[in-house]
Amino acid sequence: MLRRLSTGTAIALTATATLSACASDDDGSAGQHGLDETGEAFCNGNADLCDRAYNEVVYPATHNAHSTLFADFAGAIANQTHSIAQQLEDGVRCMALDVYEHEGDTALCHGPCSLGASSHRDALGDIKSFLEANPRDVFTIIYEDHISAELIEADFTETGLVDFVLTHTEGDAWPTLQEMIDAGTRLVVTAESAGPPPAWLHHVWDVAWDTNYSFKSPDEFSCDLNRGSEGNDLFLLNHWVGTEAGLPSIENSKLVNQSETLLTRAQQCQDESGQLPNYIMVDFYEHGDLFAVVDTMNGF
Repeated sequence: MLRRLSTGTAIALTATATLSACASDDDGSAGQHGLDETGEAFCNGNADLCDRAYNEVVYPATHNAHSTLFADFAGAIANQTHSIAQQLEDGVRCMALDVYEHEGDTALCHGPCSLGASSHRDALGDIKSFLEANPRDVFTIIYEDHISAELIEADFTETGLVDFVLTHTEGDAWPTLQEMIDAGTRLVVTAESAGPPPAWLHHVWDVAWDTNYSFKSPDEFSCDLNRGSEGNDLFLLNHWVGTEAGLPSIENSKLVNQSETLLTRAQQCQDESGQLPNYIMVDFYEHGDLFAVVDTMNGF
């Protein structure tokens, strides 16, 4: 479960259980054992999630997580304020990343890399550091991939993040979070264009489906199928409103990330589809009620 400021601005600090994993006691035992204040093991901050299958959990997600004001992306195209490392600490458990080749290397960009670019491997290093420090957390990457699967695999191998990946066989049941934690496979990696091989790089629209994402007004929100096939195991709810030019908007995020809009839409889409929205993805997550809405959708 996640705490919020009484002002309505989400600070995305995890509750006591998760905080103990991030800031362990002097001997490091809290982080190593992943126990809450009652001595019960937790998964993604809550013991009640441990026995749920991966596709039975709702995860807070950030759209273009790399395109941040922190990383000096042009303000007109920045979808987030804080760094990837900060997003992880705040409680984000799924990120959409756009990966390109830029100046002879792999980079995270949002459109033209001249408007902002950051190192792909540095981002993977941040994720690896977080997973090492938080052994009871499960994380997901959804790539908009403009490079080959071989280059993605090479970066995972070089950073060592490949040691954490889950390989899921289509048609098989998804493991529980506890099973993923026990196996050390706490990272689900998907891509919009590529797919296996490697076996752990899942083609996202084979395992998931999503809603539209080009809304210009909250009145346009719908739960209609965009990509993938309804009935796929995982459901991505895209929830942001751009400007008339289709650019990110902090002011719109302050409005549509509020529970009154976000929770209502998440529940509506669950009712209409019969599926739990696994990834609730927003711009500027620090505004509004993302984490509280995720808790509610998870039944807390």
